[in-house]
Amino acid sequence: MNPVELGVSVEVSAEGLAILRMRDVAGKNAFSQPFVAALVQTLTTLGARVDVKVVVLCGLPDVFSAGGDRSVLLGLAEGRIAPYELLLTRTLLELPQPSIAAIAGAAVGGGLIFGLACDLVFMARESRYGCNFMDLGFTPGMGTTRLLQAAVGPYVAAEMMLGAQYFRGADLATRGAQVNGVLPRVEVEARALDVAGRLCEKPRAALVLLKRALGLPRRLAFEEARTVESMMHEICFADPQTQATIRENYLPVSPDKP
Repeated sequence: MNPVELGVSVEVSAEGLAILRMRDVAGKNAFSQPFVAALVQTLTTLGARVDVKVVVLCGLPDVFSAGGDRSVLLGLAEGRIAPYELLLTRTLLELPQPSIAAIAGAAVGGGLIFGLACDLVFMARESRYGCNFMDLGFTPGMGTTRLLQAAVGPYVAAEMMLGAQYFRGADLATRGAQVNGVLPRVEVEARALDVAGRLCEKPRAALVLLKRALGLPRRLAFEEARTVESMMHEICFADPQTQATIRENYLPVSPDKP
């Protein structure tokens, strides 16, 4: 499997900065099984590299990730495939080096949560962010129930999850989002890379140790969420109406939708 052919590329600088880019333009970085496998392989490889100090995660200019793709969601609902997306979130949470998400474009569902699993997060004022699980007839996965609360607070997270409500980054900022910055879209990646550059000046061994300690609350929250979300998925996906809802309501993410 060639990650580049599947829409994943990596650049590593001499200073130890790795930029992982999700580049599946046709699929809008939706999490198909091959795309997820490429991401997991790439993250695992970067985690083992002693010359990498920091990993910056980037998407397309207008779409960070559209979340789970239609075929995968139907496969989960029909019981044909396992909930592989938990492996994706866990792989990022377990990355030894600090990770920084440059969520410049729109991010939906699991795509948003994948970014929020990073240690530092930058978002765009004009981009849309949401969790559309309930619009598709099933409860959230990928650790959403806890990771989203940590990022935007329990009440805003409840509004986003229960009502499948989308918010611009600027709206989340005014509601107290606990991220590192909400900036104009054109500035998001540059800010993330600037912060990553400062981290690269530090000793790798110390970075890995501190990242492990600081990331413990999110890893514990993820494991707790996984237990509850798996139970909810068993119930939701056993309902025949769930498959019908996915077929009727699944739409590709639209960056400019109000």
